[in-house]
Amino acid sequence: MSESGNKEIKHINKPAGREEWPHLIRIGVMIFVTFAVSILFFFAIFRYEGFAGMWGKVLSAAMPIIIGLALAYLMNPVMLWLERLCRKFLDKKINDAHKAEKVSRGIAITGSVIILIAVIALLIAAIVPSVISSVTGLVKVLPESVSSVINTIQHGNFGDSKAAELASDVLQKGTDYIETFATEKMIPQAQKYVAQITTGVISFIRAVLNFLIGIIVMVYVMSIQETLIGQGKKIIYAVFKPKIGNIIVETVAKTNTIFGGFITGKILDSLIIGVIAYFGCLILHIPSTVLVAVIIGITNVIPVFGPFIGAIPSLLIVVIQSPWHALYLLIFIIVLQQVDGNIIGPKILGSSTGLSTFWVMFSILIAGGMFGFLGMLLGVPVFAVIYYIIKRLVNHSLRKKKLPQSTLEYTKMTGVDTGKNTLKY
Repeated sequence: MSESGNKEIKHINKPAGREEWPHLIRIGVMIFVTFAVSILFFFAIFRYEGFAGMWGKVLSAAMPIIIGLALAYLMNPVMLWLERLCRKFLDKKINDAHKAEKVSRGIAITGSVIILIAVIALLIAAIVPSVISSVTGLVKVLPESVSSVINTIQHGNFGDSKAAELASDVLQKGTDYIETFATEKMIPQAQKYVAQITTGVISFIRAVLNFLIGIIVMVYVMSIQETLIGQGKKIIYAVFKPKIGNIIVETVAKTNTIFGGFITGKILDSLIIGVIAYFGCLILHIPSTVLVAVIIGITNVIPVFGPFIGAIPSLLIVVIQSPWHALYLLIFIIVLQQVDGNIIGPKILGSSTGLSTFWVMFSILIAGGMFGFLGMLLGVPVFAVIYYIIKRLVNHSLRKKKLPQSTLEYTKMTGVDTGKNTLKY
């Protein structure tokens, strides 16, 4: 037999798919190296003291810019809406389209800043006095409530006198401990607490200054956002090939859609829930109405677990002042969250993330455990972007192999027919 015939026989007898092994090994090595470098980078930044200190200084210096970028992103929909309204009016008054655009942008940015400051001022004016009065009322009511509970336990008919004595003793010791802590520990360490308060005041002033500078950064970013977007795309296509650049630009646009839809929708949803909670608490005569409504509205920003997180402090605040009103509040919160979860939330948010309830819970638990409140707030849109990227990669690989992309077709399949390249059931 000829040499060419032997080669053909060897080629036929060669197991299918073996030529793909080097390519798969390279992909596996790349994935491993990427994860290893990411882990090393994380530990270098957050664990090594020198890098951690430098990273903290960089973040502290860049905080006004970070705040400004965040405010610009949040207020951009408002600015664009105002700009569209101004253009409709100014296009009829100004013949020069470029001039009309500049004037509209200036008016829209000014309006956005005014709206932002007005919302913050209204929140402070509505919340701070109510919180102060609520906390003051709690401080006055708490000793009386403890004494009332002790008297009820001591003089009530509970059947088991030992249990009553034990509960009374625990409450009395708890009260005595608080008094001892205040007189013997808190007062002698007043100098330490004063230093901590001073540090807190300085941090608060620094935060206010960062916020004010952030508003200035927000104005500049919103005024030149098209230029910044153009520069970003220019860099992408300068560094990467056009095909990869297209994928990056499309992914960034999808990320913006997911984050924008989720964050703005969730803020609007929480604002509506907070307003409904306020009027509902007024009708039910719930104590500390504004404070309770603010807690319910703010914690509602966290998907799935927000209602439960907000219900606990709200009920504790109310039950101290009136147990019956706490029961009314519990029923009201359950009804309100059902209405939000089934009617208000879906109408506002729709399918902005594209995630099922399981993946929403998964992302909140993982991100919340790693990054706290910020992780619980942003974990869902971040995971939605990761989910979108993985979905695109998987579908791309399936298309190259000429296999179906629908998940339903894989639920009951038992394998792939390598001869026909079809799914087996």
